[in-house]
Amino acid sequence: MAEPKRITAPLSDDDIMKLKIGDSVLITGKILTGRDAAHKRLFELAQKGEALPVDIKGQIIYYVGPAPAKQGYIIGPAGPTTSGRMDPYTPKMLELGLKGMIGKGVRSKEVRDAMKKHKAVYLAATGGAAALIAKNIKAVKIVAYEDLGPEAIRELEVEDFPVIVANDAHGGDLYEEGQKKYRKE
Repeated sequence: MAEPKRITAPLSDDDIMKLKIGDSVLITGKILTGRDAAHKRLFELAQKGEALPVDIKGQIIYYVGPAPAKQGYIIGPAGPTTSGRMDPYTPKMLELGLKGMIGKGVRSKEVRDAMKKHKAVYLAATGGAAALIAKNIKAVKIVAYEDLGPEAIRELEVEDFPVIVANDAHGGDLYEEGQKKYRKE
């Protein structure tokens, strides 16, 4: 198995273009969190041409609503949520400069096309490993929409955060390729 690729967030087009489906990646740096409710608000602001409360250019958004932190921890279990729920908003976010998304599950054709057009990548995190994933989060702060509770937008400082490239900026789709391997012709 190949050594994981290391990337530092936020990302550049060059960072994105080096990633291919199936690559194991370790992310270090600052990433944002956001789920359905936050994406809806960001999308509505963007549709009106208004400024977003956070700068998403070059950013990675992790689709997560972390559980409350137990005493002595900075964050609770932080596993990925189903990414397809953000699909209606994602092409607009990519147009505004978002470079990466972390979640689980397949993405729509519109999102995959927008990733290719805007040089972005979709990274899969392991579902069911929320407590382990949280160990790679070193700092957390709410940066927008505190009223959304667990779904508020947070900035996470991560170190060696493990993901796999599920969709790359070249049009590759790991889910599609995986199904092809096992499809009976």
